[in-house]
Amino acid sequence: MIEVEELSDREIDELLSRVGYGHLACSVNDDPYVVPVHFAYQNGRIFVYTTEGKKSQIIGQNPRVCLQAEEVVNNQNWESVIVTGVAERITEPDEREAALSAITKVNPTLTPAVSIHWLDNWIRENIEVVFRITPVRTTGRRAVPPLPEAPDVIPENDISRGKIY
Repeated sequence: MIEVEELSDREIDELLSRVGYGHLACSVNDDPYVVPVHFAYQNGRIFVYTTEGKKSQIIGQNPRVCLQAEEVVNNQNWESVIVTGVAERITEPDEREAALSAITKVNPTLTPAVSIHWLDNWIRENIEVVFRITPVRTTGRRAVPPLPEAPDVIPENDISRGKIY
């Protein structure tokens, strides 16, 4: 069985600053929607770049969102952070440019957000949207790796030494 412990606020900030990729959940009319996103974390806020579509429509109706980010080495070595917050579309040019600068440091190509969308044999225009998520609550956990088993005092197959009875 694995032991799990809480991350400190500092460790949560470090993971969010380091990872830059996670899953964004939003919901409207009790219908949840979760998508993978790249994000930038600066000064306690999260910035997400996307294009106009389902998630931006949902967030426009209900700005309460949840972001989950993780760093997994294996089943016994991982950290995960959950951020519940409020998303707001950034429209002010200077703030939007600063957010885009932070985001492109994490994801220079802005993929998969910048891509061609097909809808009924027509190409839909990519309308850029940048969101600022202000955290309301953050939590984080990590797996505590088990201690290695102690070696035998005398290895079982060591015939060069006599056994003590």
